[in-house]
Amino acid sequence: MSQEQVKPNTISLKEALRFWTKLGFISFGGPAGQIAVLHQELVEKRRWISERRFLHALNYCMLLPGPEAQQLVTYIGWLMHRSWGGILAGSLFVLPSLVILIALSWIYLTFGQVPWIAAIFFGIKPAVTAIVLHAAVRIGKRTIRNQPLQWIALCSFLAIFILNLAFPIIVLIAAGFGFWGGKRYPEYFQQGAGHGNGKEIKYGAAIIDDETPVPEHAQFQYQKTIRYSIVALACWLAPIALLIFWFGWQTLYPEIAWFFTKSAFLTFGGAYAVLPYVYQGAVDHFHWLSANQMIDGLALGETTPGPLIMVVAFVGYLAGHIQHLIGNSSPFWFGALGALVATWFTFLPSFFFILVGGPMIESTHGKLEFTAPLTAISAAVVGVIANLGLFFAYHVFLPRGLGGPISWISILICLLAGLALFKFQKGVLSVLGSCALAGLLIHFVSVLMG
Repeated sequence: MSQEQVKPNTISLKEALRFWTKLGFISFGGPAGQIAVLHQELVEKRRWISERRFLHALNYCMLLPGPEAQQLVTYIGWLMHRSWGGILAGSLFVLPSLVILIALSWIYLTFGQVPWIAAIFFGIKPAVTAIVLHAAVRIGKRTIRNQPLQWIALCSFLAIFILNLAFPIIVLIAAGFGFWGGKRYPEYFQQGAGHGNGKEIKYGAAIIDDETPVPEHAQFQYQKTIRYSIVALACWLAPIALLIFWFGWQTLYPEIAWFFTKSAFLTFGGAYAVLPYVYQGAVDHFHWLSANQMIDGLALGETTPGPLIMVVAFVGYLAGHIQHLIGNSSPFWFGALGALVATWFTFLPSFFFILVGGPMIESTHGKLEFTAPLTAISAAVVGVIANLGLFFAYHVFLPRGLGGPISWISILICLLAGLALFKFQKGVLSVLGSCALAGLLIHFVSVLMG
């Protein structure tokens, strides 16, 4: 029996937590890049979960409002090590980014725009563009296995690129097409269907393999669903009540809590879909920060590990810090509280969706009437990610719009980053580090040359 056929030993919770902690510090590249890293680490290298079970969980997370990469981490942690495994995995995916963003937000407000920091951003942005496009290709290779799925991906790309169709509408259309196609042409919507030859990539036996029975803790039970729902409601109500008691009803922190609760439930399609909603509320409605500050926060979110939606921590920090600048010797703690409140109420629904909805999803494993719509959605998401890559490329290569000059240096950095990713298969972290260094070198050379 070959090494690939040997099933890996069961992973302890302690060993899993070491990996989830490491992942929290290296998960760059936005949701697409993070999902690609998860697949590479958990399916290809460590073989904790099979390709089919991984995609089944991913398809469910793609349907949910909120950050799909963090939800996928929570789902796999829950599947392997029960509820606490999921809670700890999902939390460790977020905590490093939260701490880093609080520190960077304080530096941003205290020291302002430093040229060498701007130079790092200049080098990293083209790398992020290459990482997103690379992730679109990787995910496309896994999910687009035949011509109908190719057409779904192409149509979703055109729908969002040309028609500017909202992501939830694209999801609904793809799901409807998949539901119809699963009944009419089931051979094209089977999970694992190949390019006409029925073959799929197999990385070897996994701890949670295709044929592994659903664990007892992951089986659907009405009593457990009700119990978890009550706990989740308490975790939402108690902090809200405490904030209202301490600060008052119509004050900043209860407003942050309610606003980010709505953003967590009302926006679909991951971080990139929620950003316009956050921008509109934080800048236009509540005036917590300026438009330029929001753009800077997005740049910080793109260049720090963790979910891109962690930009909410930046928004929360600036809201608390700026509002308490006058009359307080240490506005840092008010900003940190704002970041914590924004993060808590943004991610709480994600844990609820996984711990309550996960057992129902596991019960659908292998059922075509459920998996066919999700297979179509996976193909549609590839088109959306490709559009996002082009969106980044436009703003990075043409920083002043169509009428402005082309940033040839950014194009060169992006091409070199793409070469490192596609041809030499370098890791995301090393590519980002190299491009950040390139941005610094370009800055110092320009300073020396006057």
